[in-house]
Amino acid sequence: MKRSLIKIIIPFFILLFPAAAFSTIGYSKDTGKSCQVCHIDPAGGRSLTQEGGAYKNELQSKGLYRPLSPTRHFVRFIIGYVHAMTAVLWFGTILYVHILLKPAYASRGLPKGELTLGWLSITIMLITGTLLTIAKIPSWNMLLHTRFGILLLIKIALFLVMVATAATVTFFIGPRLKKRQELTLQHKQDRTSEEFAQFDGKDGRPAYVAYKGNIYDVTNSRLWQAGNHMRKHLAGFDLTDAIKIAPHSEEKILSMPFVAKLLSGERKMPFHERLFFFLAYMSLALTFIIIFIISLWNWW
Repeated sequence: MKRSLIKIIIPFFILLFPAAAFSTIGYSKDTGKSCQVCHIDPAGGRSLTQEGGAYKNELQSKGLYRPLSPTRHFVRFIIGYVHAMTAVLWFGTILYVHILLKPAYASRGLPKGELTLGWLSITIMLITGTLLTIAKIPSWNMLLHTRFGILLLIKIALFLVMVATAATVTFFIGPRLKKRQELTLQHKQDRTSEEFAQFDGKDGRPAYVAYKGNIYDVTNSRLWQAGNHMRKHLAGFDLTDAIKIAPHSEEKILSMPFVAKLLSGERKMPFHERLFFFLAYMSLALTFIIIFIISLWNWW
C-alpha cells in the first residue's frame, strides 16, 4: 500500500522521493518480520505473499486497513499532489519572509499578497488534508493507536496552532499595525528613527530625509524620484554625514519643506507589535517542527 503525497510536503525534498509504502515499514516493525515475508518484492509494494494477504485481511477486520480501487488511488494522488504543492507555497512564504526579509518587513502593515497567499494555502490544505485523512485512516483505532495515526494527529495539532496564529495576526494585530502606519503617515509630529524610516517614497508614501536632527520633505523634488537620489541616497535616512562629502552645500536640503524634529530615542513597542514578533517567530519554529515530524514520519 503506497503512501499518499500528504506525507511528502517537505519544501526541500518535495517530489525527490517516490511514494514508498508506509505500511511496509510500520507493520514490519509491529510484527518483527522482514518486508519480504508479506511482500513478493523485498522493497515492498502491492503484490503480497500468502502470509501478507492473510495479514492484510486481519488488519482490515480490525479497521486498520481499507483497500482503495485504482480510481480512488488516482484521485488520492491528485489531491495529495495539490496538498503537497500548497504546503510548499505556504512553508516557502513563511521561510522567505521570516528568514530573508525578517518579520520587521511586515511590522509596518501586513502585505496583501502574502496574506492572500497564506489564507488560500491554509484553505486548500485544510480541505485536501481532511480528504486525505479520511481516505488514509479507516478508523479511530488506527488514528489513536498506530505510529502513523499519532504522528498525523501531532501534525494536525501543529497545523491548527499555525492557523490560530494566522487568524490572530490577520484579524487582531494586522488592523492595529495598519492603523499605526496611517497615523504615522498622516499627522505631522516629531518622529523617532523607526517612524521616520517609513517615509521612503515608495508605494505612494512621502519621501523624507533627515539632516542635523530635522526632517525635510523631498517628495516633490525631481531629484528624489521614488525616494531615490542619484542612485546613491534613499529617503527615510539621515543624510547629516552624507552632506559633508556631497558636491553641493546643505542649502539643497534646507530649501526643502521642514516637517518635524527627529527624536533621538526609540519609541516603546506596543503590546500588539511585540505579540506580532512573538507569533512570527513561533510560526517559523512550528514550520521546522512540522518538517521534522514529516521526516520522522517518512524515514525514521
